[in-house]
Amino acid sequence: MTALRHKRKMSGDVFVLNLIAYTFCGLVALLCLVPFIIIVSSSLSSEEAVLQNGFSLLPQDFSLQAYETVFREPMVVFRAYATTILLTLAGTVLGLLLQTMTAYVLSRKAFTWRHAFSFFFYFTTLFSGGLVPYYLLITTTLHLRDNYLALLLPLLFSVYNLLIMKSYIMGIPDSLIEAAKIDGCGEFRILFQIVVPLIKPALATVGLFIALAYWNDWYNAMLYIKDENKYPLQYFLYQQINDIEAYKKLISSGNVSSSVISSVSLPTQTLKMALTVVVTGPIVLAYPFVQKYFVQGITIGAVKE
Repeated sequence: MTALRHKRKMSGDVFVLNLIAYTFCGLVALLCLVPFIIIVSSSLSSEEAVLQNGFSLLPQDFSLQAYETVFREPMVVFRAYATTILLTLAGTVLGLLLQTMTAYVLSRKAFTWRHAFSFFFYFTTLFSGGLVPYYLLITTTLHLRDNYLALLLPLLFSVYNLLIMKSYIMGIPDSLIEAAKIDGCGEFRILFQIVVPLIKPALATVGLFIALAYWNDWYNAMLYIKDENKYPLQYFLYQQINDIEAYKKLISSGNVSSSVISSVSLPTQTLKMALTVVVTGPIVLAYPFVQKYFVQGITIGAVKE
């Protein structure tokens, strides 16, 4: 009887703790969601309402003007989308391949020069040649101006991602690798048939990092791409904002007749919100598919030696 009462008391305590935990986590999640709700709401509001009343959780004076401005030339936007999607897919696949192979080599104790090569990788996280030599390398030495490779190569390899991958691979027992070698497996077969299936969380984590880097990149396009037909999505939308702000300055300075178009009617604040929705949509939709691997890969990759 006493044991039954104790069990019921424990069940009640667990229920209360779970209720508190879920309530707290739900409130935190809601607070994290509020900024995105404000972004979506503001993108559906008119520019005048936002300027007068500020941002709010619900649309004010519902308007699609910001989205009409973004998709004023839909084929141009879709071309920029296609460029970014292809760069993201190609960069993620190639980046994962390079960093997985490099991490595997550096994690193997049989590789005599692994410490020396590791030093060269880690050294680049502390010192770099700077922007000017890097710019000359891309434009003068490699002749990649107005070339998609100028957008692909700079983000292809990251030492931070290499550390995550290497730490995870080092957690695989050496006996498993040795057993595969005894059975006659070569290094590539060990890597792709034994190691890769065991490091899916690390692959998902690093893959997400690489994909985000390519998806959000606009800086390399600003430096190396002058052909508007090769603009990635982020830089194309960045140019749109700059063009509208520059036009507003011309209107306010009197160089352009205000009778042509009112500076207030040009969406700036709502346009920024609409652009945020446009560029974050695909990544937000892709994240749930890798979420279960993402947390596991970050935590395990961070604590293993």
